[in-house]
Amino acid sequence: MRLARVDTPNGPRPAVQAADGWHIVDDLLAPDPVETGEVVALDATLLAPVEPRVVVGIAHNKALREHVLPIQAWLKSTRTVIGPGVPIAARRDLGQVNIEGELAVVIGRPAWRVSIEDAFDVVLGYTIANDVTSMDRVPIDERNFEPKAGRGYTPLGPWIETEVADPEAIDMLVRVNGELRAASNTARLQSTVAESIAYATSWLELDAGDVIMTGAPATFVPVEPGDLIELDFPGIGTLSNPVAEERS
Repeated sequence: MRLARVDTPNGPRPAVQAADGWHIVDDLLAPDPVETGEVVALDATLLAPVEPRVVVGIAHNKALREHVLPIQAWLKSTRTVIGPGVPIAARRDLGQVNIEGELAVVIGRPAWRVSIEDAFDVVLGYTIANDVTSMDRVPIDERNFEPKAGRGYTPLGPWIETEVADPEAIDMLVRVNGELRAASNTARLQSTVAESIAYATSWLELDAGDVIMTGAPATFVPVEPGDLIELDFPGIGTLSNPVAEERS
């Protein structure tokens, strides 16, 4: 099942995808969303599929397992979240800007001290995250506040896919201006998706709609204003955003 937030004349509305369009529902995060009877066209503008109160990033998810570092989490401001098609405002005064394609876990219910074995029981579904980073600030701020706090630095979308066969084996393709620039798989994450969920909830209680970005296993690419970024995760969808130059 695909869950989304669509832009309508009446404002953002939660919806479930069907053959004839997006069916508006009362609550996207409910265990059984109730349809209101309203239907929006399939080509409607999609917004970020959730408005999380918390976005957790997982660090030290390196692609090369011989360089293993302990799992570590950090928080990213929800003010950086944007939806598909919205420009990323690249900070040109701070040096190189990278995009990072990541699998994003959307939590479906209160999650506190969840075990690895039970990790997927608290998941509503999965979407795609673009963890944009001003790379030259990383050595200056290891807590990731400065490098990851730009406008539009967390595109999410295009929707939440609730039926994923194996989140630990999702292909991750990164295209810039139509050219394939990186190809990886969640199997290459140092910390598994389940381990990431268990670790994050061992320190912070999460709730429905919160997001865990599980890391970038060699899915990071430098970009410039004018580039079009497409993160294609087969089985989930494609998240596309242009890169623009930040203006005051």
